Amino acid sequence: MQPQTRKQKGDLAELKVACDLRRRGYQVAIPFGEESSYDLIVDREGRLERLQVKYAERGARSVIEVRCYSMTIVNGKARSRTPYTRDTIDWLAVYDATADQCFYIPAHELGDGRFSFTLRFAPAANRQRVGLRFADRYADLETDERLNT
Repeated sequence: MQPQTRKQKGDLAELKVACDLRRRGYQVAIPFGEESSYDLIVDREGRLERLQVKYAERGARSVIEVRCYSMTIVNGKARSRTPYTRDTIDWLAVYDATADQCFYIPAHELGDGRFSFTLRFAPAANRQRVGLRFADRYADLETDERLNT
């Protein structure tokens, strides 16, 4: 049975990312409550890092458009968007339900308030390469430049 609601999709994505991280040998913790700007905490060699998790399905154009913000909901209505930044998370983890695969976007690539992030799975039809973000670059947590500083 496929998840139907946004909540069910989000829950599935969190479980899939947590399983992917455990398979890679990392310790994973789940914060208590719904007030956090992150969904999971990963322990990588004694360093605790915050992950916000998103569910995605690959579109017909072989891209995933990832929403990089949270919504404040009041009485069932969306009131405001708050973008994720390196101050609130360390990683934006994306679960691609189409391929049953996880991707990890380092928060420094989100800048100071990006509202979307596009992952590509195939070259652009116009042969553009500059500025494109190919998904295979984000298949592991080791892509974060901060680890090399």
